[in-house]
Amino acid sequence: MKKRIVVLGGGESGAGAAVLAKVKGMDVFLTDMGKIAPKYKQLLAQYDIEWEEGHPHTESRVLAADEIIKSPGVPGNVPILVKAQQKSIPVISEIEFAGRYTDAKMVCITGSNGKTTTTLLTYHILQKAGLNVGLAGNVGKSLALQVATESHDVYVIELSSFQLDNMYDFKANVAVILNITPDHLDRYDYKMENYVAAKFRIMQNQTSDDAFIYWHDDPVVTAQLKHVTSEARMLPFSALDEEDCAACLDESGLMKFNVGGRHWEMPRAQLSLKGLHNVYNSMAAGISATFLNVNDEVIRRALADFEAVEHRLEYVRTVGGVTYINDSKATNVNATWYALESMTTPVVLILGGKDKGNDYSEIEDFVKEKVKAIVCLGVDNSKLHKFFDGKVPNITDARSMPEAVAKCHAYAQKGDTVLLSPCCASFDLFKNMEDRGCQFKDCVRKLDD
Repeated sequence: MKKRIVVLGGGESGAGAAVLAKVKGMDVFLTDMGKIAPKYKQLLAQYDIEWEEGHPHTESRVLAADEIIKSPGVPGNVPILVKAQQKSIPVISEIEFAGRYTDAKMVCITGSNGKTTTTLLTYHILQKAGLNVGLAGNVGKSLALQVATESHDVYVIELSSFQLDNMYDFKANVAVILNITPDHLDRYDYKMENYVAAKFRIMQNQTSDDAFIYWHDDPVVTAQLKHVTSEARMLPFSALDEEDCAACLDESGLMKFNVGGRHWEMPRAQLSLKGLHNVYNSMAAGISATFLNVNDEVIRRALADFEAVEHRLEYVRTVGGVTYINDSKATNVNATWYALESMTTPVVLILGGKDKGNDYSEIEDFVKEKVKAIVCLGVDNSKLHKFFDGKVPNITDARSMPEAVAKCHAYAQKGDTVLLSPCCASFDLFKNMEDRGCQFKDCVRKLDD
């Protein structure tokens, strides 16, 4: 009798998992309470996979499953999953499922901030080295779909805490934690320790043949490591010149690497990506590639010619001497801290959106020092006003991106920077973070010189 698989969620992750299950000869049913995008319907039809959309999950079908594959956007406490757990039906992630059917090396990257850049940077290095490498997780194509339809020797995978939640036997050959700051606490009972524990699932099942790469200066990461036992090789990185680090930065701005006795160096000034946060991202990617025996000259070239990630400190254009920067990916306070840290001119800052329990005190000093005006872009800006009123010369509200950009244009003078770095999720006024960033860029491009 065929194994019965039910997939919850019909996006990139769910559709990919459904295809892999079908290719492996299983009985597959996919269900999504929202609308499934046409491209995923076509994919499901191509593989003759049954699906439903736009209404509550058909309980009898879901609870008849031998195993449920849950998409990362589906919270673990929805009623249908509670009932499934009561029936002892295993609930796993797409990544867990895909890992069963490939022997490829897995380079897995997580962190509250910087994981997309680091994932793409690592992928870029491995491509330059001529490796047969796939890109998966939060970026690229679904890992399950690639395992079903392609063949790679290495996968570089960006993992959110949501994806890590339902991973049990999966193993990362290289696991990276860049940093951990409060984020998504609404999915973790507003308990930071639950969120931290989810992130640390990335190093479960690692052996002495594997590597764990982490930011040595992150107090949350280093505190949690005291409660973790692992056979993996510990490869920390730091902006300080630390002897025991696999990568560090000396006072002259030289990045120094030492991975298993392999020493090499690269001046920070040669990195294509600017800002201290990108030094960390480059160190993590450089350590990963060195551990995988990539030549250091290849790594240097790749770190020097990598092109920036869309929506992460992305230069849009200069209008009337004012620079416009799109940092829509900054959906938490720490990401905006890094954006402000890299600013060297007076800033007109766009903040706001769906607040996830933010503590704005982390950016208060930078705001007082660098920000001349704040435009609050959201349905409810009361929390922003409560914290920032009186701390900047100008603060105002906008209910749409055209209004926000127009107000920024009025505040900004030659030599200033207009920075969209919202601190918040986008779902109050926009479809998603990408929609917010693209609307910003469209509005900026329409400004008169």
